[in-house]
Amino acid sequence: MATQASNPDSLQTLSQLDVAGQTYHYHSLPKAARALPGLERLPFSLKVLLENLLRHEDGDTVTRQHLEAMAQWLDSRHSDTEIQYRPARVLMQDFTGVPGVVDLAAMREAVAAAGKDPALVNPLSPVDLVIDHSVMVDKFGDASAFRDNVTIEMERNRERYEFLRWGQQAFDNFRVVPPGTGICHQVNLEYLGKTVWTRDIDGKTYAFPDTLVGTDSHTTMINGLGILGWGVGGIEAEAAMLGQPVSMLIPEVVGFKITGKLREGITATDLVLTVTEMLRKHGVVGKFVEFFGDGLKDMPVADRATLANMAPEYGATCGFFPVDEQTLAYLRLTGREAHQIELVEAYAKAQGLWREPGQEPAYTTTLALDMGEVEASLAGPKRPQDRVALSQMKSAFELLMETNEGPATESDSRLQSEGGQTAVGVEKSYRHAASQPFQLNGEELHLDPGAVVIAAITSCTNTSNPSVMMAAGLLAEKAVARGLQTKPWVKTSLAPGSKVVTDYLRVGGYQEVLDQLGFNLVGYGCTTCIGNSGPLPDPIEQAIDKGNLTVASVLSGNRNFEGRVHPLVKTNWLASPPLVVAFALAGNVRVDLSRDPLGVDRDGKPVYLRELWPSQEEIAEAVAKVETEMFHKEYGEVFEGDDTWRSIQVPDAKVYEWTEASTYIQHPPFFEGMGAEPEPVDDIHDARILALLGDSVTTDHISPAGAIKADSPAGRYLQDKGVQPRDFNSYGSRRGNHEIMMRGTFANVRIRNEMLDDVEGGFTRHIPSGKQMAIYDAAMAYADDHTPLVVIAGKEYGTGSSRDWAAKGTRLLGVRAVVAESFERIHRSNLIGMGVMPLQFTDGVSRQSLKLTGEETITITGMAGNPEPAASLTMTVTYPDGHEERCQLLSRIDTANEATYFRHGGILHYVIREMISAD
Repeated sequence: MATQASNPDSLQTLSQLDVAGQTYHYHSLPKAARALPGLERLPFSLKVLLENLLRHEDGDTVTRQHLEAMAQWLDSRHSDTEIQYRPARVLMQDFTGVPGVVDLAAMREAVAAAGKDPALVNPLSPVDLVIDHSVMVDKFGDASAFRDNVTIEMERNRERYEFLRWGQQAFDNFRVVPPGTGICHQVNLEYLGKTVWTRDIDGKTYAFPDTLVGTDSHTTMINGLGILGWGVGGIEAEAAMLGQPVSMLIPEVVGFKITGKLREGITATDLVLTVTEMLRKHGVVGKFVEFFGDGLKDMPVADRATLANMAPEYGATCGFFPVDEQTLAYLRLTGREAHQIELVEAYAKAQGLWREPGQEPAYTTTLALDMGEVEASLAGPKRPQDRVALSQMKSAFELLMETNEGPATESDSRLQSEGGQTAVGVEKSYRHAASQPFQLNGEELHLDPGAVVIAAITSCTNTSNPSVMMAAGLLAEKAVARGLQTKPWVKTSLAPGSKVVTDYLRVGGYQEVLDQLGFNLVGYGCTTCIGNSGPLPDPIEQAIDKGNLTVASVLSGNRNFEGRVHPLVKTNWLASPPLVVAFALAGNVRVDLSRDPLGVDRDGKPVYLRELWPSQEEIAEAVAKVETEMFHKEYGEVFEGDDTWRSIQVPDAKVYEWTEASTYIQHPPFFEGMGAEPEPVDDIHDARILALLGDSVTTDHISPAGAIKADSPAGRYLQDKGVQPRDFNSYGSRRGNHEIMMRGTFANVRIRNEMLDDVEGGFTRHIPSGKQMAIYDAAMAYADDHTPLVVIAGKEYGTGSSRDWAAKGTRLLGVRAVVAESFERIHRSNLIGMGVMPLQFTDGVSRQSLKLTGEETITITGMAGNPEPAASLTMTVTYPDGHEERCQLLSRIDTANEATYFRHGGILHYVIREMISAD
């Protein structure tokens, strides 16, 4: 924040606000609107950005022209003006947080090597790191699952946790929420978020909107509490915590008008899947989405947070809800201090940040939804935006079957009647030529196409919402009363995002009935949603493998990309928690639960979903059991951890003591040989294509988080270090070791490189030898020959999680540029942050129109010297027969700051040089 002495306050907005006897200083948005008429019509989310600029005006990075640009946005609802945004704080989770702290430790070493004080590298903004991505579902379905999984987690991750404990004591403004507490976004919503932040400067207390960036895509969940935040790459978050602003264009804002109410039997999950589908079709990539309309009046923050959480899935930077009475009600429920709640109300009303009935700000575009039109839905089989109505689930899956197992047998149609499937023979109706017999716990069974092998109540998206969690408990209660059981081949799990969920499920008596169906507590963390579903029972894995079966997972998560949930599970379906329970009972997704029975009761009578589904009245009665004292109890000592966490001993040192023996934490090579000035940027000459990829290549494809295969480059590395496959852990947990992560880049088991025919996995064809080999091995062979590399791809490259290793690994493999038809926002930024050039095809040109096979060489000119934002570059493709084709590429370096970072070889290189030169 600019001090009052350095802030010219050109619009004269500095004001005072008295709340319960305490005086707060703030920069008034109404005063700004008097100086620049019309600002009061800005969307709420842009008002938050405007306040940020007013507070940080310094005549250099923020000038009066930037403030005027916010007013000029209203003319066209669009702007090409670049602004410097400074969030109040940073949120991290451990998969991205560990490599972030590794980078900070490496930066300290680089600063020390330059003869400066390593303590120069210190967070200037508050940083909270929540350990939530490491727990795996190794044990499930019994009362000891939680205890056993926590024990295994601590054994597997002790090196990582020792490192984080070191960071906790070595860095200022850095707090760690220990494992076994909850998911970072739910902890942020229920405890860390304040809606209005305060800071003491020069003896005065300043109030301003709570804002943040996070190293996880779903940081947007906090938008449901009126807090502007979104996901960035770990690299960009590190720069933000070290005082660098987030460089961005003033965004377009899409207004989403919500009216009406959800019908009986429809959940917030159904609503968010519908909204995601609508916004994907509308096109909101790189834009803010802001919700408005009278439908918000009775929409609780838990439902708002569900909608905001999935902003990455609908493609937006954020999904913002303004502050209103629902915000205050949630702050009270979750035990925030009374004075803080008074401050939030007084500040929001004084600033015009309080939502009024009927209010409609000026938006770039709008679309609308009557919630009464929402129907029960799932999304899948491999993208969260692909909504499927519950009534269409059976036919949707059987279309997939035709390409793998072949058409469903005629017995399906014979077992249909006017009311759906008959009660007798429900399971036999799934039988198929590809079905595999297997034995489990002494019982002879068949595994059929469409079998639900994973049913997981997981993810902050839904476990933060008491209405859908209570609905799951109520459905389980009714199912148990009818004598229904989960099918034996279903791996069930319950992983809430906070301990409060366990408290209210127990108070309501619902945990006991969930336990009876196998939904025992397995941990507090992301688990299945992040790919930590753990192994399936051996007979199940063997049956899937033998029959090459297309089986399913059903999870209440937000991510269902192929290869993410489990490498053997080809279809993954997002659903509400009660639907997860329902499909666990049915045991197969080849069922129309809107018509067909999901099983038979103890009397042999068919049981239909409509008979088990709780009414809105029943759900409301259950939700009323959630009490403020539960939040006080669980968050009272949130940073303390258990005895095992507290017993971890770490050295008291400013510079980390790296050890060669560690397979989790290694000194990264990013800053080796870095000079005081950056090397000049050169054009790319005669590069080889490392991979030729299609559309919707996700960061999971580029840098998987899940299991490490024993015969992969990363698996061989670990075995060479004496680590047995059973102790590999996951790629996500090994992100502190660049040797593993660069070997795991492009190693997803489902990625398809178009340089090869009908080959899945991280392989490529080395040119000129023509040999098929692992992408890592080919990259090292090219490095030995000093051959530069490029990656060519289709649309939506880098969609998915904000995964900095998708950029870091690309850089370490020797890739100079990625050429794609379009990029996802965070990954584009991450590539620049690592000194890799993102380039976009123009004028309808693509890898297909160029008829690329991967045998060509690529030359890109126009990069040399001082790269400019949005520059036009020339790509020359030289084909094996010697002929050439040229096309223009658009540099996706979008801002001047990004151009500076790229010229320095990356954002952290720039920060180090700035620190050293300023000291």
